Amino acid sequence: MIWIVSRGKQFFRALSAKITVEDEKYISHHLNEEEQKLFFAMSTEDQFHCVNVAYTIERFIIEDKKNIDRKFLIRCALLHDVGRVKGDLNTFQKVFAVLLTKFLPNLAKKLEQKGNHSIYIYNHHAEIGARKLQKLNLFKESKIIAKHHSPPRADDPEELKFLRLADEKN
Repeated sequence: MIWIVSRGKQFFRALSAKITVEDEKYISHHLNEEEQKLFFAMSTEDQFHCVNVAYTIERFIIEDKKNIDRKFLIRCALLHDVGRVKGDLNTFQKVFAVLLTKFLPNLAKKLEQKGNHSIYIYNHHAEIGARKLQKLNLFKESKIIAKHHSPPRADDPEELKFLRLADEKN
């Protein structure tokens, strides 16, 4: 039930997603020009989500006072969904992919194998984004982003744990 409520909130936030002037300043402060190109290639909904994941991470770091590379982790948060770009899947296609993958995973897998683009992108955007970051020589970031939807492991770096937690909350 909690999962459904959380996803419902995400859906309604996505419908009203907007990047503010303050958000743009924050983004330009943390990302260079090439990284910003990847960021702004995402849909407004994904940009909004990534900015909120970054803000959440900032709160976590302040609250927990962890000895973590803050700038690196914020860059990862802002770039974690660059494997999806405008036009890949709209809000309703994303809802469809999320629900189908969660409740009917075998059907989702079959549709993906038959070429359903939105389910493919939903399931593989982490790896797609990691490849994009590798082209910019962001190898450390790509390792974190490639695994942000993978099942947790005991040896996961702290940055990945924080990114997953903040992503789930947004």
